[in-house]
Amino acid sequence: MPWIVGVSGASGTPYAAAVLRALLEAGEAVDLVVSRASRLTLLDETGISFRDAHWQDDLREWLARGADGKPGTFDPDISGIRYWNAGDLAAGPSSGSYPAKGMLIVPASTACVAGVALGLSKDLIQRTASVTLKERRTLVVAVRETPLNGQTLRHLVALDDAGATVVPASPAFYAGATHIQDLVDFVAGRVLDAAGVAHGLYRRWQGELGGGSSAGRPGK
Repeated sequence: MPWIVGVSGASGTPYAAAVLRALLEAGEAVDLVVSRASRLTLLDETGISFRDAHWQDDLREWLARGADGKPGTFDPDISGIRYWNAGDLAAGPSSGSYPAKGMLIVPASTACVAGVALGLSKDLIQRTASVTLKERRTLVVAVRETPLNGQTLRHLVALDDAGATVVPASPAFYAGATHIQDLVDFVAGRVLDAAGVAHGLYRRWQGELGGGSSAGRPGK
């Protein structure tokens, strides 16, 4: 059964790329939904146009790019990904009878959060999230916005009450980050932790102070 990954229009397309690469490396099947708004964000952050007719080429180019924008950083095998148009409300993931392990929304915009919390189902991401909740499957929402107003905070509490896991896109520094990719991978790793997917994206806390500093790393 696949994990369904929804990419909404918030800034943070490198987070989505890191999650997708890690899922594929873990041998997981992935159903991908890319919102219309996220295509604009992807174009702005990477210069890549995501087109339905050429989604495989565009996705491969996107996942090959590092968080610093350098092309050819990774060599992704996207054969495990199935793509669904965000406007296709008759797509497989729109039904509770469609087999899936759960859903990860990364990054999640405040508009997407509101839509899911209110059960609006305006596009396939929102509809699939509603299905995921009603079927009691894992839903992880990686919200990317700052500051958060009261309305969004209430929506996030509603999602938590409904059984979703809210993972703010907040990088940590105890893992010894030396590159922007390290910070992106930390957030992606926490998303996957919430989903119970094994990965090696970041250094885990071992209870030893200074382990993430340059003095505490091997060869330093």
